[in-house]
Amino acid sequence: MNLTRYNGPMEKTPALREKRRLDNLEQMIPYLFALGCARTWMTLTFAAPGAGLAVPFDPHVLFDYLYAGFGIAATLLARSLAPLHRHPWAKPGAAGAMLAASLCIIAVPAAPEAAGALAVGAAVFGSFGFCTVLLMYNEAMVPLSLIRIALYSATSRFIAVPLAYLCQGLSGDRFAVVLVLLPLVAVGSLALAFRALPERETTPRAYPKFSFPVKPLAVLCIYAFAYGLRSAQLPAGAGVHSSLSTAIVMGGFFIVVYFFSDRFSVSALFRSPLLLMVCGLLLIPAEGILGTTAAGYLISMGMSLMSLLIALLFYDLSKRMGIAIIALTGVVRVNSLFTLWGGNVAELLGALGLAPTTQNIAITVAVVMLVLASTLMLLSEKDLASRWGIRLLETDNLAKESLRAETIAERCDAVSASCHLSPREDEICRLIAGGKINQQIERELFIASGTLKAHIQHIYVKCGVHSRKELIALCGGE
Repeated sequence: MNLTRYNGPMEKTPALREKRRLDNLEQMIPYLFALGCARTWMTLTFAAPGAGLAVPFDPHVLFDYLYAGFGIAATLLARSLAPLHRHPWAKPGAAGAMLAASLCIIAVPAAPEAAGALAVGAAVFGSFGFCTVLLMYNEAMVPLSLIRIALYSATSRFIAVPLAYLCQGLSGDRFAVVLVLLPLVAVGSLALAFRALPERETTPRAYPKFSFPVKPLAVLCIYAFAYGLRSAQLPAGAGVHSSLSTAIVMGGFFIVVYFFSDRFSVSALFRSPLLLMVCGLLLIPAEGILGTTAAGYLISMGMSLMSLLIALLFYDLSKRMGIAIIALTGVVRVNSLFTLWGGNVAELLGALGLAPTTQNIAITVAVVMLVLASTLMLLSEKDLASRWGIRLLETDNLAKESLRAETIAERCDAVSASCHLSPREDEICRLIAGGKINQQIERELFIASGTLKAHIQHIYVKCGVHSRKELIALCGGE
């Protein structure tokens, strides 16, 4: 075969490559409304209900515990669940559970004698439905390039803020209609997102053995605990849900990644939450608006940004190692518990009778040291790449890396179609083009060395190449 046959995409000028990276953002629309509507629904029902719920307990606390429990269960059962979206019950089950929770919330004012039971039902159904939607959203995102994952994630979280703001002004029947429509739009948008993906990206794959990256999760939990310590003191508009502070940090993140991702190392992004969180904590002892509003916004922005960046690390690991994304992101839901526990610790310290100034200084010093140490541990952790396969922090040019991945995928599509590769041969060809060596491919696909070599020889014959180097060049790799 002529090796120049598929050279078209590789010969584009830098300007055309840049345009290709930045265009086609309309592809994010299903992702935008899937996560945006789901987050808006959760804000309206539990995080910041518009009219409030006359119930004897806070259903948001029960929701968070159940939400974390369902996430942990998804990680433990990932081998049988992944891919989650291909189970016939997943999408209707998620939509039905969220609708059931909405109906419970709607029924509370009409049945005050059963308000407690309705609130419990709303928390149970809502946590299951919301967790399932987010896990399926993760599965829809992971086939995309990292730069698109970053842009889509930030925009989806951003759009939830104006949606929640508009819906919180509604009441009565209009508010009830919104609570019913949001889950349907979220799950429907997810279905559209999966439909747009190639079939090979949504089919079940081998489940490789892996060591869970506990240190990134520990860093996120430390940030969540620090945020929880100050959650009771946050001003209006600050918070990790659909709030103004979330809109500010996600809008800024989108601008930085969209326009400047080729001008800095990705590890620079991971220093930003540390700066925001530490500055917010240090401002707390200050008097007036500077010490309350600014501090609250900075702490919330630091927490929101770190949660997004840790999610990117897990997406990177899933893409490189072939690990089911729900096995990684399911257990991340425990960070909501650390937020609750941080708030409980703050209440306990307040009950000890310490002077407010002394209490603030003690908490600030302890949390600043904890956040600083955890972030530096994450940035300097060599095990991220060597032990867990996370190499995102080593990326100097996110735009270039993402463009290269997209180019390889397109050229592999062309090679596979022209050379009539079988599904297994296509899978092996893509792994080779992505730089995987034989031992890595054997572990990821659970195949013997002899079987892999036979597949590779068949690929060489069909593609008309004679070596691994020629196959990689044909597929646009390096």
